[in-house]
Amino acid sequence: MYVERDISLRFGKLRSAYNIIALVGARQAGKTTFLKERMKGTKSAYLLFDDPDIRGVFEEDIKKFEMQYLEGRDIAVFDEVQYCRDAGPKLKYVAEKGHRIWLTSSSEIILAKEILSYLVGRVSVLKLYPFSIGEFLRARKQERASGALLRRLVWEHMAYGGYPKAVTTEDLETKRIILNDLYETMILKDIARTFSIDDIRSLEDFTRYFSSYLGGIVSYETVSKSVGISFQTLKKYLDAMEKSYLIARVPPFSTNKSKEITKRPKVYFVDTGLRNAVAKSFPSEPDGRLFENYVFSELVKSGFSPKYWRTKAGAEVDFVIEVGGRPIPIEAKLDAQPGKAGSGLRSFIEVYGPGKALVVSYGGAAGEMMVGNCRTLFTDILGMKRFLSEMQK
Repeated sequence: MYVERDISLRFGKLRSAYNIIALVGARQAGKTTFLKERMKGTKSAYLLFDDPDIRGVFEEDIKKFEMQYLEGRDIAVFDEVQYCRDAGPKLKYVAEKGHRIWLTSSSEIILAKEILSYLVGRVSVLKLYPFSIGEFLRARKQERASGALLRRLVWEHMAYGGYPKAVTTEDLETKRIILNDLYETMILKDIARTFSIDDIRSLEDFTRYFSSYLGGIVSYETVSKSVGISFQTLKKYLDAMEKSYLIARVPPFSTNKSKEITKRPKVYFVDTGLRNAVAKSFPSEPDGRLFENYVFSELVKSGFSPKYWRTKAGAEVDFVIEVGGRPIPIEAKLDAQPGKAGSGLRSFIEVYGPGKALVVSYGGAAGEMMVGNCRTLFTDILGMKRFLSEMQK
Protein backbone atom coordinates (compact mmCIF):
# COMPACT_ATOMS: atom_id res chain seq x y z
CA MET A 1 0.00 0.00 0.00
CA TYR A 2 1.43 3.36 -1.04
CA VAL A 3 0.84 6.33 1.26
CA GLU A 4 1.02 9.78 -0.35
CA ARG A 5 3.69 11.93 1.26
CA ASP A 6 3.45 15.54 2.34
CA ILE A 7 6.31 16.57 0.03
CA SER A 8 4.56 15.26 -3.11
CA LEU A 9 3.28 18.64 -4.30
CA ARG A 10 6.63 20.34 -3.83
CA PHE A 11 8.48 17.48 -5.53
CA GLY A 12 6.09 17.73 -8.48
CA LYS A 13 6.94 21.41 -8.94
CA LEU A 14 10.69 20.87 -8.61
CA ARG A 15 10.95 17.95 -11.03
CA SER A 16 9.96 20.25 -13.89
CA ALA A 17 12.42 22.95 -12.81
CA TYR A 18 15.58 20.92 -12.06
CA ASN A 19 17.37 18.14 -13.92
CA ILE A 20 18.74 16.88 -10.60
CA ILE A 21 16.82 16.45 -7.34
CA ALA A 22 18.47 15.11 -4.18
CA LEU A 23 16.09 13.35 -1.79
CA VAL A 24 17.74 12.75 1.57
CA GLY A 25 16.50 11.29 4.84
CA ALA A 26 16.89 8.48 7.32
CA ARG A 27 17.18 4.86 6.27
CA GLN A 28 13.76 3.23 5.69
CA ALA A 29 11.91 6.56 5.82
CA GLY A 30 10.34 5.77 2.44
CA LYS A 31 12.64 7.52 -0.06
CA THR A 32 12.89 4.63 -2.52
CA THR A 33 9.14 3.92 -2.35
CA PHE A 34 8.39 7.59 -2.97
CA LEU A 35 10.69 7.83 -5.99
CA LYS A 36 9.57 4.54 -7.52
CA GLU A 37 5.97 5.77 -7.34
CA ARG A 38 7.04 8.80 -9.39
CA MET A 39 8.94 6.63 -11.87
CA LYS A 40 5.73 4.87 -12.90
CA GLY A 41 4.81 5.55 -16.51
CA THR A 42 8.35 6.62 -17.40
CA LYS A 43 11.28 4.84 -18.98
CA SER A 44 13.55 4.86 -15.98
CA ALA A 45 16.38 3.13 -14.17
CA TYR A 46 16.98 2.59 -10.44
CA LEU A 47 20.72 2.31 -9.81
CA LEU A 48 21.98 1.17 -6.40
CA PHE A 49 25.66 2.08 -6.07
CA ASP A 50 26.28 -0.65 -3.52
CA ASP A 51 26.28 -2.88 -6.63
CA PRO A 52 29.98 -3.28 -7.53
CA ASP A 53 29.23 -3.54 -11.28
CA ILE A 54 27.29 -0.28 -11.40
CA ARG A 55 29.80 1.46 -9.16
CA GLY A 56 32.77 0.17 -11.10
CA VAL A 57 31.52 1.44 -14.47
CA PHE A 58 30.59 4.82 -12.96
CA GLU A 59 34.04 5.27 -11.44
CA GLU A 60 36.12 3.94 -14.34
CA ASP A 61 34.30 5.14 -17.47
CA ILE A 62 31.54 7.73 -17.12
CA LYS A 63 30.81 7.73 -20.87
CA LYS A 64 30.33 3.97 -20.86
CA PHE A 65 28.13 4.37 -17.78
CA GLU A 66 26.08 7.00 -19.61
CA MET A 67 25.64 4.77 -22.64
CA GLN A 68 24.81 1.66 -20.60
CA TYR A 69 22.48 3.12 -17.96
CA LEU A 70 21.26 6.57 -19.01
CA GLU A 71 20.79 6.74 -22.78
CA GLY A 72 17.13 6.49 -23.73
CA ARG A 73 15.95 6.89 -20.12
CA ASP A 74 13.56 9.60 -18.97
CA ILE A 75 14.85 9.42 -15.41
CA ALA A 76 17.56 7.59 -13.46
CA VAL A 77 17.64 7.24 -9.67
CA PHE A 78 21.13 7.14 -8.15
CA ASP A 79 21.01 5.54 -4.68
CA GLU A 80 24.02 6.25 -2.40
CA VAL A 81 26.23 7.59 -5.23
CA GLN A 82 28.18 9.72 -2.73
CA TYR A 83 30.45 6.78 -1.89
CA CYS A 84 31.81 6.67 -5.44
CA ARG A 85 35.17 8.15 -6.34
CA ASP A 86 34.93 11.62 -7.92
CA ALA A 87 31.13 11.60 -7.67
CA GLY A 88 30.88 15.40 -7.96
CA PRO A 89 32.50 15.93 -11.37
CA LYS A 90 30.83 12.83 -12.80
CA LEU A 91 27.40 14.05 -11.70
CA LYS A 92 28.21 17.41 -13.26
CA TYR A 93 29.01 15.63 -16.52
CA VAL A 94 25.69 13.76 -16.69
CA ALA A 95 23.83 16.93 -15.71
CA GLU A 96 25.48 18.91 -18.49
CA LYS A 97 24.51 16.17 -20.93
CA GLY A 98 20.87 16.86 -20.03
CA HIS A 99 20.08 13.64 -18.16
CA ARG A 100 17.41 13.82 -15.44
CA ILE A 101 18.77 12.35 -12.22
CA TRP A 102 17.18 11.83 -8.82
CA LEU A 103 19.76 11.29 -6.08
CA THR A 104 18.84 9.60 -2.82
CA SER A 105 20.84 8.95 0.32
CA SER A 106 20.41 8.10 4.00
CA SER A 107 23.25 10.43 4.95
CA GLU A 108 23.81 14.14 4.48
CA ILE A 109 27.30 13.32 3.28
CA ILE A 110 25.82 13.57 -0.21
CA LEU A 111 25.32 17.28 0.46
CA ALA A 112 29.03 17.83 1.17
CA LYS A 113 30.91 20.43 -0.83
CA GLU A 114 32.86 17.68 -2.66
CA ILE A 115 29.61 16.81 -4.43
CA LEU A 116 27.19 19.71 -4.34
CA SER A 117 29.79 22.31 -5.30
CA TYR A 118 29.75 20.74 -8.76
CA LEU A 119 25.98 21.02 -9.00
CA VAL A 120 25.33 24.63 -7.99
CA GLY A 121 22.24 25.86 -9.79
CA ARG A 122 21.47 22.39 -11.12
CA VAL A 123 20.15 20.60 -8.02
CA SER A 124 17.34 21.04 -5.52
CA VAL A 125 17.46 19.25 -2.15
CA LEU A 126 14.42 17.78 -0.41
CA LYS A 127 14.29 15.97 2.93
CA LEU A 128 11.96 13.05 3.57
CA TYR A 129 11.32 12.16 7.21
CA PRO A 130 9.40 9.25 8.74
CA PHE A 131 5.62 9.70 8.58
CA SER A 132 4.26 12.90 10.12
CA ILE A 133 1.03 12.64 12.12
CA GLY A 134 -0.93 13.53 8.96
CA GLU A 135 0.80 10.82 6.94
CA PHE A 136 0.40 8.37 9.82
CA LEU A 137 -3.38 8.95 9.90
CA ARG A 138 -3.47 8.62 6.12
CA ALA A 139 -1.65 5.29 6.35
CA ARG A 140 -4.11 4.07 8.97
CA LYS A 141 -7.10 5.42 6.98
CA GLN A 142 -8.09 7.53 9.97
CA GLU A 143 -7.79 11.07 8.61
CA ARG A 144 -11.09 12.06 10.22
CA ALA A 145 -10.42 10.51 13.61
CA SER A 146 -11.36 12.56 16.65
CA GLY A 147 -11.83 12.27 20.40
CA ALA A 148 -10.58 9.16 22.17
CA LEU A 149 -9.63 7.42 18.89
CA LEU A 150 -7.45 10.32 17.79
CA ARG A 151 -5.75 10.45 21.18
CA ARG A 152 -4.96 6.72 20.97
CA LEU A 153 -3.54 7.15 17.47
CA VAL A 154 -1.38 10.10 18.56
CA TRP A 155 -0.07 7.95 21.43
CA GLU A 156 0.76 5.13 19.01
CA HIS A 157 2.54 7.52 16.64
CA MET A 158 4.49 8.98 19.55
CA ALA A 159 5.36 5.62 21.07
CA TYR A 160 6.27 3.73 17.88
CA GLY A 161 7.18 6.57 15.53
CA GLY A 162 6.65 7.15 11.86
CA TYR A 163 8.88 4.68 10.06
CA PRO A 164 6.60 3.19 7.38
CA LYS A 165 7.36 -0.47 8.14
CA ALA A 166 6.53 0.03 11.83
CA VAL A 167 3.42 2.10 11.04
CA THR A 168 1.95 -0.52 8.71
CA THR A 169 2.56 -3.34 11.21
CA GLU A 170 -0.27 -3.80 13.71
CA ASP A 171 1.34 -6.07 16.31
CA LEU A 172 3.12 -3.96 18.96
CA GLU A 173 5.82 -6.52 19.69
CA THR A 174 6.66 -6.70 15.98
CA LYS A 175 6.86 -2.91 15.88
CA ARG A 176 9.45 -3.02 18.66
CA ILE A 177 11.51 -5.62 16.80
CA ILE A 178 11.40 -3.55 13.60
CA LEU A 179 12.58 -0.42 15.43
CA ASN A 180 15.33 -2.27 17.30
CA ASP A 181 16.60 -3.79 14.04
CA LEU A 182 16.47 -0.40 12.33
CA TYR A 183 18.48 1.22 15.11
CA GLU A 184 21.15 -1.47 14.94
CA THR A 185 21.35 -1.06 11.16
CA MET A 186 21.69 2.72 11.44
CA ILE A 187 24.42 2.44 14.07
CA LEU A 188 26.41 -0.29 12.33
CA LYS A 189 25.97 0.65 8.67
CA ASP A 190 25.01 4.26 8.23
CA ILE A 191 26.87 5.85 11.12
CA ALA A 192 29.81 3.59 11.94
CA ARG A 193 30.72 2.79 8.33
CA THR A 194 30.04 6.18 6.81
CA PHE A 195 31.87 8.16 9.48
CA SER A 196 34.66 5.65 10.21
CA ILE A 197 33.70 4.94 13.82
CA ASP A 198 35.29 1.79 15.24
CA ASP A 199 34.16 1.95 18.87
CA ILE A 200 30.54 0.86 18.50
CA ARG A 201 30.08 0.39 22.24
CA SER A 202 30.87 4.01 23.08
CA LEU A 203 28.68 5.19 20.20
CA GLU A 204 25.77 3.18 21.61
CA ASP A 205 26.45 4.52 25.12
CA PHE A 206 26.47 8.02 23.70
CA THR A 207 23.15 7.49 21.91
CA ARG A 208 21.57 5.95 25.00
CA TYR A 209 22.71 8.93 27.08
CA PHE A 210 20.73 11.32 24.90
CA SER A 211 17.69 9.04 24.88
CA SER A 212 17.39 9.71 28.62
CA TYR A 213 18.29 13.39 28.34
CA LEU A 214 15.61 14.60 25.92
CA GLY A 215 15.47 18.33 25.56
CA GLY A 216 18.18 19.03 28.10
CA ILE A 217 20.62 21.86 27.43
CA VAL A 218 23.85 20.16 26.45
CA SER A 219 27.06 20.66 28.40
CA TYR A 220 29.77 19.05 26.28
CA GLU A 221 32.04 18.70 29.32
CA THR A 222 29.32 16.85 31.29
CA VAL A 223 28.50 14.51 28.39
CA SER A 224 32.18 13.74 27.80
CA LYS A 225 32.65 12.75 31.46
CA SER A 226 29.38 10.79 31.66
CA VAL A 227 30.05 8.69 28.56
CA GLY A 228 33.84 8.54 28.96
CA ILE A 229 34.83 10.01 25.60
CA SER A 230 36.91 12.99 24.54
CA PHE A 231 35.45 16.30 23.43
CA GLN A 232 36.62 15.63 19.85
CA THR A 233 34.93 12.22 19.82
CA LEU A 234 31.74 13.73 21.24
CA LYS A 235 31.62 16.28 18.42
CA LYS A 236 32.28 13.56 15.85
CA TYR A 237 29.45 11.39 17.21
CA LEU A 238 27.01 14.27 17.29
CA ASP A 239 27.83 15.26 13.71
CA ALA A 240 27.55 11.67 12.52
CA MET A 241 24.18 11.04 14.19
CA GLU A 242 22.78 14.34 13.00
CA LYS A 243 23.90 13.79 9.41
CA SER A 244 22.31 10.32 9.57
CA TYR A 245 18.98 11.77 10.77
CA LEU A 246 18.97 10.02 14.13
CA ILE A 247 19.14 13.14 16.30
CA ALA A 248 19.01 16.91 15.79
CA ARG A 249 20.59 19.78 17.65
CA VAL A 250 18.37 22.74 18.49
CA PRO A 251 20.19 26.06 18.96
CA PRO A 252 19.01 28.86 21.26
CA PHE A 253 16.98 31.80 20.00
CA SER A 254 18.64 34.95 21.21
CA THR A 255 19.17 38.63 20.49
CA ASN A 256 20.52 39.61 23.90
CA LYS A 257 23.85 38.03 24.85
CA SER A 258 23.87 39.53 28.33
CA LYS A 259 20.51 38.06 29.37
CA GLU A 260 19.87 34.99 27.20
CA ILE A 261 21.61 31.67 26.53
CA THR A 262 23.27 32.04 23.15
CA LYS A 263 25.40 28.95 22.46
CA ARG A 264 24.51 25.65 24.13
CA PRO A 265 22.12 23.48 22.09
CA LYS A 266 19.45 21.00 23.07
CA VAL A 267 19.29 17.53 21.50
CA TYR A 268 16.16 15.71 20.34
CA PHE A 269 15.52 12.55 18.33
CA VAL A 270 14.09 12.97 14.85
CA ASP A 271 11.69 10.05 15.46
CA THR A 272 10.25 9.32 18.91
CA GLY A 273 9.70 5.64 18.12
CA LEU A 274 13.38 5.17 17.37
CA ARG A 275 14.21 7.09 20.54
CA ASN A 276 12.07 4.68 22.53
CA ALA A 277 13.87 1.76 20.92
CA VAL A 278 17.21 3.24 22.00
CA ALA A 279 15.88 3.84 25.52
CA LYS A 280 14.30 0.33 25.56
CA SER A 281 11.07 1.90 26.77
CA PHE A 282 7.77 2.11 24.90
CA PRO A 283 5.51 3.95 27.37
CA SER A 284 1.78 3.33 27.65
CA GLU A 285 1.46 7.07 28.34
CA PRO A 286 3.99 9.75 27.38
CA ASP A 287 5.84 11.92 29.85
CA GLY A 288 6.44 15.62 29.32
CA ARG A 289 9.89 15.21 27.76
CA LEU A 290 8.72 12.64 25.23
CA PHE A 291 5.78 14.81 24.19
CA GLU A 292 8.13 17.79 23.86
CA ASN A 293 10.34 15.71 21.53
CA TYR A 294 7.22 14.69 19.59
CA VAL A 295 6.22 18.31 19.03
CA PHE A 296 9.78 19.05 17.88
CA SER A 297 9.63 16.17 15.41
CA GLU A 298 6.36 17.40 13.92
CA LEU A 299 7.76 20.92 13.56
CA VAL A 300 10.76 19.58 11.65
CA LYS A 301 8.52 17.47 9.40
CA SER A 302 6.55 20.62 8.64
CA GLY A 303 9.68 22.28 7.30
CA PHE A 304 10.64 24.42 10.29
CA SER A 305 14.00 24.77 12.05
CA PRO A 306 12.98 25.19 15.71
CA LYS A 307 15.08 26.99 18.29
CA TYR A 308 14.54 27.21 22.04
CA TRP A 309 14.58 30.29 24.27
CA ARG A 310 15.95 30.58 27.76
CA THR A 311 17.14 33.50 29.83
CA LYS A 312 20.00 33.30 32.28
CA ALA A 313 17.39 33.95 34.97
CA GLY A 314 15.58 30.72 33.99
CA ALA A 315 12.58 31.89 31.91
CA GLU A 316 12.11 29.41 29.07
CA VAL A 317 10.01 28.61 26.00
CA ASP A 318 10.25 25.12 24.47
CA PHE A 319 10.43 26.18 20.82
CA VAL A 320 10.59 29.30 18.71
CA ILE A 321 10.02 29.20 14.96
CA GLU A 322 10.07 32.10 12.52
CA VAL A 323 7.45 32.78 9.88
CA GLY A 324 7.74 35.82 7.66
CA GLY A 325 10.61 37.10 9.77
CA ARG A 326 8.55 37.10 12.99
CA PRO A 327 8.97 34.67 15.91
CA ILE A 328 6.22 32.31 17.07
CA PRO A 329 6.80 30.81 20.55
CA ILE A 330 5.48 27.27 21.09
CA GLU A 331 5.01 25.49 24.40
CA ALA A 332 4.53 21.69 24.59
CA LYS A 333 2.45 20.45 27.54
CA LEU A 334 0.99 17.10 28.49
CA ASP A 335 -2.02 19.00 29.80
CA ALA A 336 -2.78 22.67 29.43
CA GLN A 337 -5.53 24.85 30.81
CA PRO A 338 -6.87 27.23 28.16
CA GLY A 339 -6.71 30.79 29.39
CA LYS A 340 -3.64 30.13 31.54
CA ALA A 341 -0.28 30.99 29.94
CA GLY A 342 2.94 30.02 31.72
CA SER A 343 5.43 32.55 33.02
CA GLY A 344 8.10 31.63 30.44
CA LEU A 345 5.70 32.22 27.57
CA ARG A 346 4.57 35.51 29.08
CA SER A 347 8.19 36.61 29.46
CA PHE A 348 8.96 35.85 25.82
CA ILE A 349 5.87 37.74 24.66
CA GLU A 350 6.83 40.71 26.79
CA VAL A 351 10.37 40.81 25.37
CA TYR A 352 9.68 40.05 21.71
CA GLY A 353 6.07 41.08 21.16
CA PRO A 354 5.02 38.27 18.78
CA GLY A 355 1.57 38.46 17.23
CA LYS A 356 0.87 34.73 17.71
CA ALA A 357 1.82 31.98 20.15
CA LEU A 358 0.90 28.31 20.56
CA VAL A 359 0.39 26.03 23.55
CA VAL A 360 0.25 22.45 22.23
CA SER A 361 -1.00 19.75 24.59
CA TYR A 362 -1.33 15.99 24.45
CA GLY A 363 -4.67 16.35 26.22
CA GLY A 364 -5.74 18.59 23.38
CA ALA A 365 -7.67 21.20 25.38
CA ALA A 366 -8.76 23.92 22.93
CA GLY A 367 -9.06 27.62 23.59
CA GLU A 368 -7.66 31.05 22.93
CA MET A 369 -6.57 34.07 24.93
CA MET A 370 -4.74 37.34 24.48
CA VAL A 371 -1.45 37.85 26.30
CA GLY A 372 -0.81 41.52 25.76
CA ASN A 373 -1.24 41.92 22.01
CA CYS A 374 -0.37 38.29 21.29
CA ARG A 375 -3.08 35.86 20.21
CA THR A 376 -2.29 32.66 22.12
CA LEU A 377 -3.89 29.48 20.79
CA PHE A 378 -4.34 26.32 22.90
CA THR A 379 -4.60 23.23 20.70
CA ASP A 380 -3.53 19.63 20.02
CA ILE A 381 -0.86 18.39 17.61
CA LEU A 382 -3.23 18.42 14.62
CA GLY A 383 -4.38 21.93 15.47
CA MET A 384 -0.74 23.03 15.54
CA LYS A 385 -0.14 21.52 12.12
CA ARG A 386 -3.22 23.20 10.63
CA PHE A 387 -2.33 26.56 12.18
CA LEU A 388 1.24 26.48 10.88
CA SER A 389 0.15 25.27 7.44
CA GLU A 390 -2.08 28.35 7.14
CA MET A 391 0.79 30.56 8.29
CA GLN A 392 3.05 29.17 5.55
CA LYS A 393 0.65 29.96 2.70
